[in-house]
Amino acid sequence: MDLRAALTDRRLIAIVRGGDPDAALRTVLALVEEGIDLIEVSLSGADALRVITRCAGELGPDRPIGAGTVLTADDARAARDAGAAFAVTPGLGAGADTARELGLPVLAGVMTPTEINTAQAQGADALKLFPAAHAGGPAYLKALRAPFPDAAFVPVGGVDLDAARAYLAAGATAVGVGAPLVADAADGGSLSAVRERARAFRAAVEEVAG
Repeated sequence: MDLRAALTDRRLIAIVRGGDPDAALRTVLALVEEGIDLIEVSLSGADALRVITRCAGELGPDRPIGAGTVLTADDARAARDAGAAFAVTPGLGAGADTARELGLPVLAGVMTPTEINTAQAQGADALKLFPAAHAGGPAYLKALRAPFPDAAFVPVGGVDLDAARAYLAAGATAVGVGAPLVADAADGGSLSAVRERARAFRAAVEEVAG
């Protein structure tokens, strides 16, 4: 898949991490039904590899599922074998390197200009600015875009509705949203609440894009 193109088109990637594999699957399917179909399932969630396999089977190749929190070479190989179509890492290292070697597109975690330079040199498809809120928020993203105008930045960490609008307005290619969107749904919480939040996030993204 062309991950950068998908991020540019959707402008939002949902992050699903939970303690109940069945609930995590239901959460992914509910998000897709609400039009949020670029999703990563974090490997730090319960039985995440099986969740990825089940999601890939349910959704098919037109709605590729990513693996998040890919830290090690073994993580990357397991994610690929489970059916993940792309990898998301919290930082640079063996997980990102091996994912690229396996042919998986990589959304690589960065924070500093040095890390951005390194990630681009290593062929990252897009850059996960993480943890974005602690790094300095939309103002920090705007500052980074001056020396890196062509980088595909995806802020992650503390991205609520207002922050999503602000990051996109500041030049983010997309935003990554976890708890403010998913909350406790992947632990068995309300799916109707997830659907409401999904509609709100889609409206916010479309408002900035429009």
